[in-house]
Amino acid sequence: MRVAVIGCTHAGTAAIVNTAKLYPKAEITVYERNDNISFLSCGIALYVGGVVKDPQGLFYSSPGQLAELGVKTKMLHEVTAVDTDRKQLTARNLQTGEEFTDHFDKLIVTTGSWPVVPRFPGIELDNIILSKNFNHSNMIIEKGKEAQNIVVVGAGYIGIELVEAFQMNGKNVTLIDAEERVLSKYLDAEYTDVIEDTLRERGIVLALGEKVVSFEGRAGRVNTVITDHGRYAADVVILCIGFKPNTELLKGQVDMLDNGAIIVDEYMQTSKRDVFAAGDSCAVYYNPLKNHAYIPLATNAVRMGTLAARNLVSPTVKYLGTQGTSGIKIYEDNIAATGLTESAAIEAGLEADSVLVTDSYRPEFMPTHEKVTLKLVYEQGTRRILGAQIMSKVDLTQAINTISVCIQNDMKMEELAFVDFFFQPHFNKPWNFLNSAGLQALPEVRAEEIVHV
Repeated sequence: MRVAVIGCTHAGTAAIVNTAKLYPKAEITVYERNDNISFLSCGIALYVGGVVKDPQGLFYSSPGQLAELGVKTKMLHEVTAVDTDRKQLTARNLQTGEEFTDHFDKLIVTTGSWPVVPRFPGIELDNIILSKNFNHSNMIIEKGKEAQNIVVVGAGYIGIELVEAFQMNGKNVTLIDAEERVLSKYLDAEYTDVIEDTLRERGIVLALGEKVVSFEGRAGRVNTVITDHGRYAADVVILCIGFKPNTELLKGQVDMLDNGAIIVDEYMQTSKRDVFAAGDSCAVYYNPLKNHAYIPLATNAVRMGTLAARNLVSPTVKYLGTQGTSGIKIYEDNIAATGLTESAAIEAGLEADSVLVTDSYRPEFMPTHEKVTLKLVYEQGTRRILGAQIMSKVDLTQAINTISVCIQNDMKMEELAFVDFFFQPHFNKPWNFLNSAGLQALPEVRAEEIVHV
């Protein structure tokens, strides 16, 4: 069995390693257009901020390690065309320019995503940098050394983490986003208001509800970011606007969402037989809305890559879907979320309601008893749990993984109210805060429903 894999980051590495172990007689060839593989891009801000000292720790595989599994890795090779009917691909050696064709029995497409880069006037100026791969991270660090004014465009996870890292390095930082709130895709206002106050307290300028219009520079280097509301001095600009799937190779050959994300079934197979896909190039089944959505996360990628390998020969293990579960640490605050925010649920047309619990996470008689803020979002009619968000100075983020499982299994708020959680004063209260959220959402018992015995 000849297996070709295009791309080797999160999903690609998982697919390759598992394919090699499951099918030791398979001939596996990997095509990667970069000069490195398996870079953990979610660690860029930690590297920039100096938390991670050795960047090699951000790689979890190498061509040498894959070779030990019998895998042939073609680095700096770009696949320029794929013919899924004839089961062949065309590739170019980026060092020599040589082009050649290769045939496969099975194809795994893990081409990932690429940052959205609008064609702003002045976008070609030096010191305007993306934040996606290892080379970008090195450039951000190098350019940031001498820079004093840093502008980050995009207030998602990556943007927020970079803003924090630069502020802690003593830089003047401005954060620009067209949305009115930071992290608006992940958190409701009860949380983003707190985060924004935290950022402002540390001197970070928040230019929210502002759209970048253009860049200006001097001597070919950026020095100003212009929005529809103002002008901001910038020695370095980092674009973190969002991501789009890299799927041009399969356009017109497999089913895709409107944005180009490949649609796969529960076994990671595309609409074309023997062509599998995984990771940020794909749409995933999103359990809260019961449809396919584009949710580029490393966790989704490694699961999908593993499943693509397991189901390569025959459908064996089904994908359970995703809740888009994620987490972030912003200064002292530990934050996590899963599923739909209340605003996203309403925007999706659901009749959603929510409960907000603010309580000490453990008994007040303990020496310390930090507050935790938990929000549960649920559907009014079915009372099905749709999403949750949590924030605390203590790391209680694992509770969101519990809610992720609840959403995956279509649990209702009243079921969460009475789930069996342990009690020990070091860790929690007799009523766990997850139980408390479920209890708070219980419907009132009407007098006419009371049966007198």
